[in-house]
Amino acid sequence: MACLEIMDWIGKIGSLKMGQGSAWQSNVEAYHLHLAARCGSVLSSLFIQRSISVGASGALFGLLGAMLSELLTNWTIYTNKAAALITLTVIIVINLAVRILPHVDNFAHIGGFLTGFLLGFVLLLRPQFGWVGRKHLPASARVTSKHKAYQYLFLVIAMVLLIVGFTVGLVMLFRGENGHDHCSWCHYLSCVPTSKWHCGN
Repeated sequence: MACLEIMDWIGKIGSLKMGQGSAWQSNVEAYHLHLAARCGSVLSSLFIQRSISVGASGALFGLLGAMLSELLTNWTIYTNKAAALITLTVIIVINLAVRILPHVDNFAHIGGFLTGFLLGFVLLLRPQFGWVGRKHLPASARVTSKHKAYQYLFLVIAMVLLIVGFTVGLVMLFRGENGHDHCSWCHYLSCVPTSKWHCGN
């Protein structure tokens, strides 16, 4: 509950509301939670094959990633951009950093975050400032394009990365491959050994 309250507070920092329907917003949130959790589980299954992990934190990290990409792709319509970006970045870094402790499945968190981050560019595009009220403006002052070029560029790149990443992950999973065979240092993303604890299975 505290995590959800923090995310709600960060979302209000931007302070600009664009009037989307609650049904659409609920569907978008549901897609983010579902896909982020699934992709987080795929990444976790590739790197952690000798133990079982459960939890909803992969989906919650997906929401954090989506909030970050939503801020970036709709950058021009927000006020207090720097405050929102710094606050959100600090919370993401802290949450990922404290999860390098042993017995925590950080691969699910990273997979969920990356999926949510990419999905934000696809599902959370907003019209540029002035588009909604363009009918009430003089013809010379009207906005001619609903979205900016960089928003479409982010959308295409994110779609390609999502499709390729999820496909490659599933193929590797069904082949029974171990992610550590392709990334010798990736185990540090989930646990960093110290004199106080070890990261063995």
